[in-house]
Order: sequence, then C-alpha cells, then structure tokens
Amino acid sequence: MRTLIRNGTVVNAGGAIAADVLVDGETIAAVTAPGVFDTADTVIEADGRYVLPGGIDGHTHMEMPFGGTFSADTFATGTTAAAWGGTTTIIDFAVQAKGTSLLATLDKWHEKADSHCAIDYGFHMIVSDVNDQSLKEMESCIDAGVNSFKMFMAYPGVFYATDGEILRAMQKATDTGSMIMMHAENGIAIDELVAQAVAAGRTDPVEHGITRPPELEGEATSRAIQLAKVTGAPLYIVHLSARHALDAVAAARNIGQNVFAETCPQYLYLSIEDLAKPDFEGAKYVASPPLRPKDHQADLWRGLRTNDLSVVSTDHCPFCFVDQKELGRGDFSKIPNGMPGVEHRMDLLHQGVVAGEITLARWVEVCSATPARMFGLYPRKGVIAPGADADIVVYDPAATQTLSVTTHHMNVDYSAYEGMSITGKVESVLSRGSVVIADGAFHGAEGHGRFLSRELSQYLV
Repeated sequence: MRTLIRNGTVVNAGGAIAADVLVDGETIAAVTAPGVFDTADTVIEADGRYVLPGGIDGHTHMEMPFGGTFSADTFATGTTAAAWGGTTTIIDFAVQAKGTSLLATLDKWHEKADSHCAIDYGFHMIVSDVNDQSLKEMESCIDAGVNSFKMFMAYPGVFYATDGEILRAMQKATDTGSMIMMHAENGIAIDELVAQAVAAGRTDPVEHGITRPPELEGEATSRAIQLAKVTGAPLYIVHLSARHALDAVAAARNIGQNVFAETCPQYLYLSIEDLAKPDFEGAKYVASPPLRPKDHQADLWRGLRTNDLSVVSTDHCPFCFVDQKELGRGDFSKIPNGMPGVEHRMDLLHQGVVAGEITLARWVEVCSATPARMFGLYPRKGVIAPGADADIVVYDPAATQTLSVTTHHMNVDYSAYEGMSITGKVESVLSRGSVVIADGAFHGAEGHGRFLSRELSQYLV
C-alpha cells in the first residue's frame, strides 16, 4: 500500500520545505517537490499543514508501581493517548525491585507491553540494586536492546543509590558505551525536610515543593556530573526543573563533558502556585522534582534554545485524583508522585513556537530528532527522509483547542492543563505507514506497536 501526503510543509530538525511525502508499506519511499507523484492507494491532503516526524517521548511510566498503587495508564491506553497527541514512539522504564535481577525485570516489562502497545516502544532500565550480578546483567540488557540505565539520588529505601553505587554503575557504562540517566535530587536531605514538615503539621500538597527546594536538585546534579567526570561516563539528567541544575549542566557541557538533560512541559508551563491550590487540588500537581516558582520557566526555555536542555519528554506517570492522589490527604508525603502528559507534549511545545520561545525546527528537534539520536533510533525514527519508518504527523498550526479531562484520552480523571487554550492540533498520524489517527478518530490497534532494540547513543564523543 502506498500513501501520498501532498502539498504540505515538511519540517525536520534542519528546517522546513514544501514537499510531498510518499510512503510505501511501513517506510518513507520518497520526499519530493510537490506534484512529482499524483496517485497512490491513499492520498492525504496537507495544504497549510506541517508534516512532521512522529514524536518520541523518551520518558514515560506506564503501569508503574509507586506507593502501593500503579500509574493509571496501561501500555494500551497510554500509547493510544500518545498517538492522539502526535507521539509515535515511547521509551518506558522497566523498574528493578530490590533483590531482583535486571533480566527478570526486563522480561516482566515485556509481558506488560508486548502485544498491547498501539505505537512502537523501547525500554530504559531502572537500576535500584547495584551489585556484582546487576552490573554484569547491564551487559546482557545492552545485548537485548536496552542500553540506558536510570538511577536515583532520591527515594531512600526504594530506589536510592549511594555515591559509591552510582560510581560503580558509571564505570560499567564507561566500559560498555551505555548511558546513565539520573534522577538528581538530594534524597537524604529531602527526607529530613519532609519529616520535619509532617511533624510540624504542615501536610498540604504545597509542602511537597517546599521540602524539595531547587538547591537540592542543583546540588545532586552537580554531584552526579562530578561522578560522571571521574568515571568518564555519559550522563543524562532526567526531568530537570530548576535553574540551579541547569547551570550545572551548562557548565559541564561548556567544557565538553558528555552531559545531557531533558525537561518536561509541566516545568515550562506550571508552577508551585498550582501545588498550592486549595481543597487538596494541589495534589494533582505532585511530581518529583516538584513544580518550581514561575521565574524558573524563562531559564528553561533559554536552555532549550541554547541546547543545554536537549530533549523534552513528559515523565508521564498519571495517578487518578480520586482513590490514588487522595492516599496522601492529610500527609503530602503519601501522595503518589506523577502527572499525566503524554498526549499533550507536542501541542504544548508548539505553543513555544507560537510564543517565539523556540523555532519550528527546534520544536521538531527536541521532540523527535534529538531523542532518536540520543537513544539509538536515528535515522529509523526522528526524521522525514527516504528509508525512515513512516511515523508521520500531519499538524494543523492554525487549529485551536482547549485542553480538558473531558476530551483527552489518557486514563486519568483530571487534566493538569484544564481549560488551557492552545493553537495547533494533530490532524493525522501514521505509525509505520498505518493511519492511526484521522478525521477525529482512532484507527489504530492494540498490539500494532513493536519493541525497538536500540543502538548506543549517537551523541557520545
């Protein structure tokens, strides 16, 4: 089957051109001047539309265990919602429990995802138990197509790793060319601040932000960078939220260190004021790191322009307000940490284009091309070019929409962006040549998505 997308503006990380795109089967066959081809089995008119490579969300948590519950989106519902928002690939996290093996963990996550994802998917591995066996198994994970390993400087007793454990894992990453991803917050100090707040009766959701100050994100980020420098390991800072952490990343990159960072839409648009909403509404916005004061947002947008922030992912980890977030009513430390967002990332970053914060090409770069290169998927993913997978989004930059729980497709009972009016909307989505979104309807299928065995990062020098 051949599909012709004609009369659109093709946007890649290198810029935009008027072009037609011919899809043959699951791949892009040609990108040509308009009118070279005039027939195909299916023709999609893209006049006045952008034709983009499908979005790649490099940080999601479907069905993730946390605090005695699980994130509300399954791999089926979460990947369907992602498709609605123009994301055609996710990379989720397999979560090693203490005392278990990495390979058994990977098998468990394959059972969760295989035959259920509506779009293509890969895995990172969370390493919560550093020992001789898990370090050896990191090599087996790489052979299995999983070559990025997340560690935590937060959550003592659950995911927390000591500096010595981090150093050992980084040494293994150096030896294998793999990537260490870091949740960088000083968890030991944070836990003390949390205990003090609860003991003093300060239990509202806003305390989640107050007890995780940006200085402790900055300190942990700096410490992780120094450990990476000592070991020679590449380092990827996940969900960076604060200027203090961004300053540390920028300084490391300025001296040529292999340090990269992502931020998330919630840190660009939401703030600690949302955490302070009355009647426990602030619980909807509890995630870690927490939302920061609004004045951090300008620094993050600047970081996206300078490439000190290389990627925008979502950290999609939704918990319903009723029954899940409410577990922490009366004690903010028991609120499950996470927010929904996988459906809205492309739209929210397009708002940055509308507002002049980033260019059109940079939008595609941070949402698609760079994640593809960062995580070993390029040029199969992340570009509109012959030979690439036909993961394509036809995007209407003039359409308007209002984000709401009443219209989103994520399996969660609230929207973090309720009532926000935005310009731009996904019109059609192809996943490996199959139309999954068109005419305001989902045409895909659970199980269409394929597991992506990834190569090593293309940014390591």
